[in-house]
Amino acid sequence: VQLLEFGGGLAQPGGSLRLSCAASGFTFATYGMNWVRQAPGNGLEWVSSIRSITLSTYYQDSVKGRFTISRDNAKNTLYLQMNNLQPEDTAVYFCAASFGSHATTSTMKENYKYWGQGTQVTVSS
Repeated sequence: VQLLEFGGGLAQPGGSLRLSCAASGFTFATYGMNWVRQAPGNGLEWVSSIRSITLSTYYQDSVKGRFTISRDNAKNTLYLQMNNLQPEDTAVYFCAASFGSHATTSTMKENYKYWGQGTQVTVSS
């Protein structure tokens, strides 16, 4: 099983980045998928989730209207489009699979079945 995130980097405040997470080794289409981030010196923070069947999406209040989660089950890939980035969005972003089709909004790693290695997002002028 592998979750490989990419697309991170340096963005200016107000800028955009698109994160991708390529999944392999499990039936991606049947799992709820999630983005979780960790800022320097802080704990894990849930960002967004998408269910596997209904494709219902969920967002932390601080990213609503700025971030969009989506998935392409044919490509086994999860996405996070991040617009109007702010310095407080600086963090390592992880994609993680739920234990089922549902969304997981936990800040505890053990509540996710599969976990990626993360990609760094830095927002700075």
